[in-house]
Amino acid sequence: MTCAELLIRLLRDTYDVDTVFGIPGVHTIELYRGLEGGNGHDRQGSGIRHVTPRHEQGAGFMADGYARTTGKPGVCFIITGPGMTNIATAMGQALADSVPMLVISSVNRRDTLGRGQGRLHELPGQRELMAGVSRFSHTLLDPNGLGEVLARAFAVFDGARPGPVHIEIPIDLFDAPVSEPVSTRRTALAKAAPAPAALEQALDWLVDAKRPLVLLGGGCVDAPDAARRLVESLDAPTVTTINAKGLLGRDHPLDLGANASLPAVRELAHEADVVLAIGTELGETDYDVVFDDGFTLEGRLIRIDLDPEQLARNQHADLALVADAASSLEALATGCDQRLGGERLSRDGHKRTHDALSALALAEDPAFRPYVPLFDTLRESLPGAILVGDSCATTYAANHLVSQDAPRRFFNASTGYGTLGYGLPAAMGASLGQPDLPVVALVGDGGVMFTLTELACAVEERLPVIVLLWHNQGYEEIRRFMDNAGVTRLGVDIQAPDFQTLAAGFGCAATRVGNPAGLARAIAHRPEDGPMLIEIDATAWNAAVA
Repeated sequence: MTCAELLIRLLRDTYDVDTVFGIPGVHTIELYRGLEGGNGHDRQGSGIRHVTPRHEQGAGFMADGYARTTGKPGVCFIITGPGMTNIATAMGQALADSVPMLVISSVNRRDTLGRGQGRLHELPGQRELMAGVSRFSHTLLDPNGLGEVLARAFAVFDGARPGPVHIEIPIDLFDAPVSEPVSTRRTALAKAAPAPAALEQALDWLVDAKRPLVLLGGGCVDAPDAARRLVESLDAPTVTTINAKGLLGRDHPLDLGANASLPAVRELAHEADVVLAIGTELGETDYDVVFDDGFTLEGRLIRIDLDPEQLARNQHADLALVADAASSLEALATGCDQRLGGERLSRDGHKRTHDALSALALAEDPAFRPYVPLFDTLRESLPGAILVGDSCATTYAANHLVSQDAPRRFFNASTGYGTLGYGLPAAMGASLGQPDLPVVALVGDGGVMFTLTELACAVEERLPVIVLLWHNQGYEEIRRFMDNAGVTRLGVDIQAPDFQTLAAGFGCAATRVGNPAGLARAIAHRPEDGPMLIEIDATAWNAAVA
């Protein structure tokens, strides 16, 4: 057995990998010997589906979307040098949002590493470069060590704060013979549970609080039942961040949504005597998107996170617990039930939540009003749809307006790293991960140009993704910032292509709409076995819904 063949075997049999994203290159041909028969919809051969994007950045974004919807790491096969610098942006986004991703790459022969000989795809210090956008980056120097380094990678995915892991294999090792691993079983990891004494202290503070507030982040997505039980027992208004949207279910009466940057929710936070923050980094793009450092906490702060370093960032914790978010939510919910005898506290939580949301009046806010009928139409036409957003106007509005039935059905690139070009390929990955759910990519005419070529892959893979393109003639968000700063507009009023013609060239169904009725009709006539681009003329839409 060769090293490449063992890699495929371990991914499939030990780690349950069913999909790989990658573009074959001369340095990775041996990997494809092991994958033979796994292309397109043919699952014979290796049993692993191989998806070919049109750019390595697209591969990374697809793996990201796949991982967020399934909870399994997205896996990429990437060539040396330019392939790795191309995927680095996608890895940076995944690192910022703690998304599990395994990037297997080639690297030049062992005897040439670091010698600067001008070899094909040679990149000085490839491992060191990729270490900056991964949990760890490893160069395999002994083919018999492959099983161990893969086990390390999945130990990070299963037991620590997840993120990308990069493993590079010198091209002279792909066809090197390997001995049978001692064990091909996956190590079962139990994530860290909260320390009992600290848990009891947290329960004391929460039960005795007069005005509690709960902040739930993306680390909580696998414990929706425990999250609901806990906040309902505490009768506590709850912020669910962008990556935690849907955790409490649609329109839960204690859910403040991802509105921590807005005045009424900030007032609740300032007045809270006890704040519980679980699985959230308390970062700028969730709590201070207006960039004025106005999210302040005066009460006792209890923080729970799997990453101990995270507990020391952004806000000072009065009680910090290093523990898995899901097990902590379950322990806290059970502890509350035991202390309260199954009863629920009454501390005006529903009223405080209602009053805050009423004060925000998001549906009447001129900044959000045009988007209300858009998301109403999507909800009526595509119940249960996964919404995947680029950094664009519709995504920014959705962060505040959209409520989902369940977690893992709303995510985007406006948090953390904040890349452009994410929406389309990440939506494709989501569709591959959850083929029974409709998927909508929220994109703008500026950002979609970064990865529009992935329409070719969506057509090839017959992915029924709706690409909802908000066309506002350029980089509207940056125009607004320039205007507010008194800077003359430059580089933001860009020329857009004819998206209808481009879509047709890819073999993708496409139409243009200017009002909610037109959007509903377009969705009703979407193809079942391929993508559809629906271009919304923002000017016409705003006039129609005014």
